[in-house]
Amino acid sequence: HTDGAPERLLFLWTLFEGVPKFYRDCFEQGVLAADRRTLLKKMFFESSSPLRTEADNWFLKELHGRYDVVLKYVAKNPGKMNGDIEAHVRETSRDEKEQVAGYLKILIARFGLLEKKLPVFAKPGARRARYFLSDNFLTAWLAALAAQISALSVQPADKLVETANLRLVDVEGHALERLVAHLYEERSRKRVGDFTLTQRIDGYWNSHETEIDLVAIDDENKRIRFGTCKRSPQKLIADVKNFSEHVERFNDAFPRFASYKQEVVGFTVRADDDVRAALAEHGLLCQDLVDLTAGLG
Repeated sequence: HTDGAPERLLFLWTLFEGVPKFYRDCFEQGVLAADRRTLLKKMFFESSSPLRTEADNWFLKELHGRYDVVLKYVAKNPGKMNGDIEAHVRETSRDEKEQVAGYLKILIARFGLLEKKLPVFAKPGARRARYFLSDNFLTAWLAALAAQISALSVQPADKLVETANLRLVDVEGHALERLVAHLYEERSRKRVGDFTLTQRIDGYWNSHETEIDLVAIDDENKRIRFGTCKRSPQKLIADVKNFSEHVERFNDAFPRFASYKQEVVGFTVRADDDVRAALAEHGLLCQDLVDLTAGLG
C-alpha cells in the first residue's frame, strides 16, 4: 500500500479489497501513494480514468431493472433483511407482484454479487438473514461513486470528488467490520496474536435489538470475545454502556458460554493511549488496525 497508516489501509481495502489489478492500475497512474481525493479523481473522475467504467463492464452489464434497485439499496444499507429490501423494491416499482426473493436468489447463486448472512449459531433455515454485497469495489461504486460520476456533465469534478469521498467514509464503517474479521482469521491461521479461532468469526443479532458486530470463539481454551467496531474511537467510548447491555442479552440467550472466559473488545482504525485507557476503565480491550496487522508480514 506504500503507506502503513491504518487510515490508508481501510481506504484502499474499502475500494479495492485485495484485488491486485486495482493496485496495479493505481501504480500505473502514479497515485498509489496519493491522497484520497487525488486517487479518486485520477482513477474515476477523468475522461481517461481506468476505473470509470469498471463496474459496468465487469459487474453490472447483465443486470437491469429490479436487480439494479436491489443492489443499490443493499450497497447503501448493508445488513438489511428480506422485508426491508422487499418494501423498498415495491415502493420503487409500485408493483405488488415483484418477486424480491427470486431477485435475491439469482444475485446470490448466479451472479455472486450478494451474500446472505445469518447470526452466529443460527440454524441454516433461520429467518434472520441479512444481505450484503459480496464485493468491496461494487459496494463502494454503488454507495459512493456511481451517482457522482454520472453527474460529471453538469457539476464541477472537484465538488463531485469531495462528495464521493465523504460518502466513502460512511462505507468504510461496514468495511472495517469485514476487515477486522478477515485479519482475525488470518492471524489465527498464522498463529499470530492473542486469540485462536476454532470457527469463523461472525456477528450476532436477534429480534430483541441485540447487535454484536463480531463474536470470536476459541472452544479449545474456552474463550469467547465480543467485538464492537467503530471507525471513530470516540464513538467506541460513547457506546460502551449500550454495547455491554448487548453482551448481557447474548449471555442470557446462550448460557452455555457462562463457563468461558469472556472478553470485550473495541475495534477502531487508530487508537491513542487516552482512548485505550478510557475503554480499559470499562473493561474493554482496545485493538486498532495497527495492532491487528502487526506480525502478519
